[in-house]
Amino acid sequence: MLDTFLPLLEAASGLSLDDPGSALERLNERFDPKSERGLALSAELERLLDAGELAKNGEMPVKWGRVTKATPESLDFSIDVVHMNGAGPRHRHPGGEVNYCIPLSGSPRFEGCQRGWVVMPPDSVHVPEVSGGEMLIVYLLPGGAMEFMK
Repeated sequence: MLDTFLPLLEAASGLSLDDPGSALERLNERFDPKSERGLALSAELERLLDAGELAKNGEMPVKWGRVTKATPESLDFSIDVVHMNGAGPRHRHPGGEVNYCIPLSGSPRFEGCQRGWVVMPPDSVHVPEVSGGEMLIVYLLPGGAMEFMK
């Protein structure tokens, strides 16, 4: 299944997340979520979710699943997939976070995004929340680093 995520991993590989705006520009250049290729990947991830192969843990408003820990094969990113229609747990991103967002129903938004990339810089803290519908989000964490907070 790791092969499915390779386009996202390759797009995020080597990017500095210190400037989220610049990182977002590069991500869209490397892998445009609205392109034919981007829409095909989104459709495949929706299919895997519907087949019960992704986000198998928990219950709504947040279901999640780990695809892989950070490994050389995953270009040193961990991959988590979350199906959301509400708020998740507050956490910190020591190395930053790259998210790939796929709307599933309604008009969902995550950090202002309806479809595509969201970049959180190193040391950022947030309560992830999807409003306005349901969304599938692929979380790429450099080195797999994330800290849950109260």
